Amino acid sequence: MKAVDLHVHSTFSDGTLSPEELVQKAAQLGLAAMALTDHDTVDGIEQAVRAASETNVELVPGIELSTFYDKKEIHIVGLYIDYTEKSFKKELENLKSCRERRNQQIAEKFTQLGIPVSYEEMRQMYAGAVITRAHFADYLVQKKYIKNRSEAFERYIGDSGPCYVPRRKMLPEEAISMIKSVGGVPILAHPVLYHLGTEQMNKLIRYLCRSGIVGLEAIYSTYSSGEEIQMRKLAKENNLIISGGSDYHGANKPGIELGTGRGKLFVPEDVLENIKKFRG
Repeated sequence: MKAVDLHVHSTFSDGTLSPEELVQKAAQLGLAAMALTDHDTVDGIEQAVRAASETNVELVPGIELSTFYDKKEIHIVGLYIDYTEKSFKKELENLKSCRERRNQQIAEKFTQLGIPVSYEEMRQMYAGAVITRAHFADYLVQKKYIKNRSEAFERYIGDSGPCYVPRRKMLPEEAISMIKSVGGVPILAHPVLYHLGTEQMNKLIRYLCRSGIVGLEAIYSTYSSGEEIQMRKLAKENNLIISGGSDYHGANKPGIELGTGRGKLFVPEDVLENIKKFRG
C-alpha cells in the first residue's frame, strides 16, 4: 500500500518549496496523494492542482486555520475544501488583512528595540507568501541579527517575547464551520503538540465534537509510538476518523521530510479513502 501525506506547507505560507516543487517531490517519493494545507490561505492550491495533473499524485485541496481555545492556539486542518468558493476566499482575505496589521506591529516592536526590521522589505523578499513568525525568524537570520531561527522565537517572537503580538482570535468552531461550508473535512491538527493533560484534552475533544469536528491527526512526524497509540484510542473513543501527515515545511523544519517525517512516518492511503467518505 502506498503512503499519503495530508499536512504539507508551501512558499505560500511558511514552507520553502513551491506548490509545484512539492508535487514533483511527492511524485518522486511515490506518494499516492498529498494535501496542500498552507496556513490561512488557498493561494497555492491552483498551482499544485495543475502540477499534480501531470503526475500520479492526487492533490487534496486543503488549509490549516489558526484558532484559539482557552488561551491555547489550536490548528484545524480542512481537507477537500472548495478553494474557489467566493465567500470563503473573502473571509480568508479578512484574515490576511488582520495578519498584515499584526506583522506591521511586530516589525515596529523590533525597531523600537533597536533592531531595524522593514516590513516592506519582507513583503518583497517573501512575495506571495502569507508572512508568519517563521518569516520574521528567517529575515533576522539573513540580516545577521541572530544566529538561527530558534533564537528568534526564544528571544523575541515566542508567545511571551517582547516582539510578540497576538493574532485575531478565531474560535475552533468558526474554523470548523468555515471548512464545512465549502465541503471540507475538518481535522484537529497535531493534538499532542498542545501539551494538554488528559482532562484538558478530553474537554477540548468534547467541545470540538459538539462543534462538528470530524477527525484528528493520529499519525504525525514527531509522535512517539505511544503517542500515536494514544491518539488512535482517543479518536476511536470519540467516533472520530484519523488523519496524518508530516507537517513538512522544507528548510523551515529541518529533519522533517515529506511523506516520512523524521524517517518512520507512514500514513497509508486507506486513511485518505476513509476521509473521502466524509466530504460535504
